[in-house]
Parts: sequence; structure tokens; C-alpha cells
Amino acid sequence: MAYEPLYLAYLIYFNRDRDYFECHEVLEELWLEKQRDPLYKALLQVAVGLYHFRNANVRGGLILLKQSHEVLGRYPAVTLGIDLAKLVREAGAYVARLEAYSDQPFDYYDLTISIVDPVLEEEVRLAAESTPPVLPQRRGPQQPDRPRHRPDGA
Repeated sequence: MAYEPLYLAYLIYFNRDRDYFECHEVLEELWLEKQRDPLYKALLQVAVGLYHFRNANVRGGLILLKQSHEVLGRYPAVTLGIDLAKLVREAGAYVARLEAYSDQPFDYYDLTISIVDPVLEEEVRLAAESTPPVLPQRRGPQQPDRPRHRPDGA
């Protein structure tokens, strides 16, 4: 199975770079191409929820991680070549901690999406070679100063 280049970019930005703003950018583009598929939206929301919490927006992080957790829990344990069940568990644990944040604050921590399909793992590895990190990481919307994330510029 060949995976979408935008999905590969999402996994690279999520796991390698921890650049959740770029995760949003690439996966939103794919989500729109896929007729607003709720699976892609929920994966996007995991990244945006982490982005918000990392930037001290506890409420925003909670809302998005909770929404993504509810939707992702409806899909098979292995979906799109990833261990979705693990991501659902970890997002659920994050939600529980964020719900209790005012009484029990905690430091931000990253999540990692576990890739279980060897084909996806290899495609991500190859795509990562030509996907430089966006430095400095963006902290909000900006006009693109480079072509979007498609290698052909489309």
C-alpha cells in the first residue's frame, strides 16, 4: 500500500520534529482532499491539542484531545498503518490528566505515534530524508513563503 505524501509528512512532523503546527497544516490539506474524513480530522486534533497544551492553553488542549479521543476510539486498533489503539489510550490518559489539571498540574509531554506497518515505516523513513524540519517552528498562522507540502507543487 502506498500512503499519501501528506500523511507521511504528518507522521514525520509528529514523531520526528514534534512540530504540531505543521502537522495541522499538512493533515488539514489531506482532510479536505478526503472529503473531510473524520479519521483525518481526529488525527489532526491530536496534534493541535498537544500544540495548545504545550503553549499553556490547557482548555484548548483538553477540548481537542477529548474530541479526537472520542472519534479515534471508533476505529480498528490498527488503522492507516499505525497502532491507533495505543494512541487512543495515550490520548485518553492525557484527557484525564488535563481534566484534573487545576488540582494536579503536570508538565507537558509529547506523544509518539507507533508505526506498525513495515511499508509505512519505510515510506516515512524515505520521505523524512527529503523533509527538512521547519525551523524555527511556527507559532501561529502565516502566509506560506514556500510551496505547500506536495513535491510536485500541486
